[in-house]
Amino acid sequence: MPDLRKWGIGSVEALLILLIAAMMIGLSVSTTTFLTLPNLFDLLNQSSVNIIFAAGLLVVLIAGGIDISFAVGASVVQYLTALTVIQLGGGNWAIGFVAAAVFGFLLGAINATIIYRFRIVSIVVTIATFNVFFGGLMFLTGGVSIYDLPDWWTHRVSLIQLKTSSGVADLALPVAVMVVMVAATWFLLRRTTTGRQLYAMGDNPEAARRVGINIGTMHYVAFGWLGIMAGIAGLMQAHYVQEVVPNALYGRELDVLAAVVLGGARLGGGRGTILGAILGILLTAITANGLNLLGISPYAFKMIIGAIILIAITMSSGGFAKLVGSRFNSPRAEARS
Repeated sequence: MPDLRKWGIGSVEALLILLIAAMMIGLSVSTTTFLTLPNLFDLLNQSSVNIIFAAGLLVVLIAGGIDISFAVGASVVQYLTALTVIQLGGGNWAIGFVAAAVFGFLLGAINATIIYRFRIVSIVVTIATFNVFFGGLMFLTGGVSIYDLPDWWTHRVSLIQLKTSSGVADLALPVAVMVVMVAATWFLLRRTTTGRQLYAMGDNPEAARRVGINIGTMHYVAFGWLGIMAGIAGLMQAHYVQEVVPNALYGRELDVLAAVVLGGARLGGGRGTILGAILGILLTAITANGLNLLGISPYAFKMIIGAIILIAITMSSGGFAKLVGSRFNSPRAEARS
């Protein structure tokens, strides 16, 4: 049997691959539209933004933090980027990417500063900034969308476009950007000293500090990277829907968090792979798509997401391990007595 670990496939990733394969087979048998090129291309197009989000969130989780403000942060970046390029006379893709990355990094740096300087738990800080970012955006914009975007931003870029018997299959620009962002995140985590330091900090912050790792810098790297990924994801989402809507990304944070945790990232830090995060996003995307094709209420998907997060929190907090341990240890204790 081939050693899958050589390919970066651990037990979690292998299980997710099997689940995805089983779901695809089941949906292809139970529906006539799932296993068609237009539907599969749409799945990739719609998942690309979440995968970019997931790449950034994975870095924060590995570093031992958690951030639920990134999706509304991406909405803020959309507005700031749109206003910036309009002020510059329209701009172009280069300016758009730089602006989105810079604004995203600054929002991430705000989280990092508060978390590190004031020693506040990251989830508490990001709950606060989630409300500050979203409330501020809705208040200042009045909830008004921006439709008059530059042509370069709204012109649909197709990587592959094929006419099939079931419709037109169109693979859009966000998929290519997603591949680049995933590759950059993989390189950061697996091929740089900074990546190894992020894993070390997430696994044991005190030990990381004692060996000379700058914990403050790692906070800015982790949350700043997520901010950059969120900004670029927001840029791609606006390109795909061809407008900037202030609440379009509201609620994505929990879906992405559940998917990344499902992919093997530990809420306590120190563990996670980019492949696992991608597979987690694909599994949740296929689940949502399958429920839709089968005519099942989307609220069922929200129940699944909530259950994933609850199980992940329970297991990472040690409660599950203690419960299992007590079940197996109690007979031994009784036998000794």
